[in-house]
Amino acid sequence: MCTGKCSHCIAITLYPLVLLSILCNIILFFPGWDVKYVREQHITPEVTYLGGLLGGGFVVLIPALYIHFTEEGRCCGNRFGMFLSIIVAAVGVLGAAYSFAVAILGLTHGPLCKVEGDKWMRPFLKSNSTSLSNYASWDVCKEPKTVVQFNTGLFFTLIVASGLQGALCAIQMINGLVGCLCGICSKKEET
Repeated sequence: MCTGKCSHCIAITLYPLVLLSILCNIILFFPGWDVKYVREQHITPEVTYLGGLLGGGFVVLIPALYIHFTEEGRCCGNRFGMFLSIIVAAVGVLGAAYSFAVAILGLTHGPLCKVEGDKWMRPFLKSNSTSLSNYASWDVCKEPKTVVQFNTGLFFTLIVASGLQGALCAIQMINGLVGCLCGICSKKEET
């Protein structure tokens, strides 16, 4: 199998995952689909760490673009190009790991919400059970409505997307090593 074809598949698969990560992080800024929470700074701190926007977004976009351009004509350009793809893919793994870690924190710490008495707090932050496993306690958050489900869904999506990004970048590192050691593939000449 040509390492260029593998690079092409990886790059094409990374693009929608990058877009998904960026969109999830942007949407997390608008719990309850309202801008007032951003203006009033009632946003979960993990959202402001920009794990999906920076880590799973722009940092992973760099290897996606490089990997895509490396596979010119579905064949690897040269051994040095494949060596560089290993380094760039490693950067992608780091970006995906950052996004994954921030999303895990956001998921386990739970959302910032208004509880009884108009007090803003993170009711699941210091509890023994996570917000995911204790469905009955989700209505402790009075505002924004359904913020627990909102954050849980988006952070879980970021976990899945960043996990896939990290796996694809790791595969590209192996693919780049194979391309580096075995050389480029040759195009079949039509006779």
